[in-house]
Amino acid sequence: MAKVYSPLNLKPMKKILVATEKPFAAVAAEGIKKVFAEAGYEVVMLEKYTETADFLKAVADVDGLIIRSDNVSAEVVNAAQNLKIVVRAGAGYDNIDLDACTQKGVVAMNTPGQNSNAVAELAIGLMLYNIRKRFDGSSGTELRDKKIGIHAYGNVGRYVAAIAKGFGMNVYAHDPFVKKEDIEKDGVTPVFSVSELYKTCQYISLHIPANDKTKKSINYELLKSMPKGGTLVNTARKEVIDEEGLLKVMQERTDFCYLSDLAPDCKDEMLEKYAGRVVFTAKKMGAQTSEANINAGLAAARQIVKFFEKGDKTFQVN
Repeated sequence: MAKVYSPLNLKPMKKILVATEKPFAAVAAEGIKKVFAEAGYEVVMLEKYTETADFLKAVADVDGLIIRSDNVSAEVVNAAQNLKIVVRAGAGYDNIDLDACTQKGVVAMNTPGQNSNAVAELAIGLMLYNIRKRFDGSSGTELRDKKIGIHAYGNVGRYVAAIAKGFGMNVYAHDPFVKKEDIEKDGVTPVFSVSELYKTCQYISLHIPANDKTKKSINYELLKSMPKGGTLVNTARKEVIDEEGLLKVMQERTDFCYLSDLAPDCKDEMLEKYAGRVVFTAKKMGAQTSEANINAGLAAARQIVKFFEKGDKTFQVN
């Protein structure tokens, strides 16, 4: 049963639903409620729901919606008769049907940057876990003086670059949407094509979104071109990987490793054949830190208040 929290005042209240199959940490949830209480909004917390029907019922009369990995499908959007804004507490937003939102006049937002450090630390952690042989007591290798390529130099990519530099790695980056000068000022070497990045770097940290242009774009040709000991670290989305090409590279190159924050569809085959060269987290957990959980939740709440009170659409993605 959804719990309703509302402040005691007489002015008409906006109604906000926080729908989280995987709930926010308690401190984050309390912070979200406080933000909305101060704004004079009513808050409905729908946590750990298991049926889509519960989501559809709860969203029916709300003005705003906060989600995490929850799926805002066209069905959800159409069920939400009063919905004006949905905010994904996190960077990725492929779990929102943007076309459906646009057709209904609903503003869709994300909270870029709030989870960035958590994701970056996980990317480096996966690398360390792999090269130190899962801490099994055998001899491993080091990151110092190795080349790492950042594929998409956004919020997460910048954090990965900074941490990698701390380890003494040589950092390269490719991002057609970031100026060469902005990459260079961080002490990072800009690379002007994806193919050059992969040919140059032993490690690739992947941060591209999943869309029509990027899905299955990380393919056999790119991966096979990587130097000896090539390692792809994916904390982005599994959809950007051409799994058939990945399997082919894993078969042909016994030195190649794949580390991912989300297990591929071919997980069972990879673990059976290449157990020593793959690492997958139990679930997508790049943003699973207390700090990121709080930051993203509070940012989402504040963005909704700014949208209703000031018309602020800074982080609109549709």
